[in-house]
Amino acid sequence: MSGIPKVSVIVPIYGVEAFIERCARSLMEQTLDGVEYIFVDDASKDGSIVLLKKVMEKYPAKNKAVSIIIHEKNKGLPAARNTGLEKANGEYIFHCDGDDFIESNALELLYNAAKENEADIVWCDWYLTFKKNERRMSEPSFVEPIDALKSMLGGGMKYNVWNKLVRRKLYTENSIYFPEGYGMGEDMTMILLFAYAHKVYHLKRALYHYVKMNTTAFSHTVSQTNFDSLRYNVERISKILTDLFGDKLKENIAFLKLEAKYPFLIIAPDFSLYRQWNKWYPEANRFILKNKSVSLRSRIVQSCARYRMYWIVWLHYQVVCRFIYGVIYK
Repeated sequence: MSGIPKVSVIVPIYGVEAFIERCARSLMEQTLDGVEYIFVDDASKDGSIVLLKKVMEKYPAKNKAVSIIIHEKNKGLPAARNTGLEKANGEYIFHCDGDDFIESNALELLYNAAKENEADIVWCDWYLTFKKNERRMSEPSFVEPIDALKSMLGGGMKYNVWNKLVRRKLYTENSIYFPEGYGMGEDMTMILLFAYAHKVYHLKRALYHYVKMNTTAFSHTVSQTNFDSLRYNVERISKILTDLFGDKLKENIAFLKLEAKYPFLIIAPDFSLYRQWNKWYPEANRFILKNKSVSLRSRIVQSCARYRMYWIVWLHYQVVCRFIYGVIYK
């Protein structure tokens, strides 16, 4: 590849044997030229890399644009992303997880939107993909970065790392990196990029497929280590934003804390998790009803937890989380 790549795609790989072939094919078939692909093998113990290399054999024209970096030992998702960032040379950065996939014209549409709108960040809509069907997930639109930032803090806009094209200079000039050793909530790092962005743009096209069939994914694991990582990331982002904006985002940071602990109420019918919810950031609870970025149902569930009406929280899990999302949309 001659010249500076238009886009560097970073793909962390660990335990994605059942998904990496579809992911890699979707990347190799992109319509945009001038793309470099950086796969980071985070000491995966399965056959992910073998399968990746088999896919690459079918796309010999892309070989020069592909790098496979190997971690000798498992360092975790944030470290794999950082390794990719260190290797990246592109004008823009795009993250794609190894168990997901993208539309064939995704990078072309995102890159063109970035250039046409002189945007530092472009985000798109996406699909929540199950085994038999999928749902389109639409993101909100904003003109000013601060408005998008506030929406992410409140949960109205997702701060997921994988549906956003970001100018690489935002990372390098502001020393933004992913928190190595603290994997749960590591994608909150995207919030910081919006804090430094000058122009942003929402592309109203669903281009990314977030796959919900990988039950071994890190985000599906309930453990004290993950809780500690999540708390670390919330406090990391809160401190940096307070240093940048003072008290201007005080209410919005409270919303972030509420959103961070909300999964305690929906990941399992576990009263100990409900009590954990009450122990985390109790000072933020008074802002529950003020957060109009999330659904009324979410605010009601949190209000019930605040006043320890745990039976309603339990019932909500059984009806909505377990039946509607666990059966109907499975």
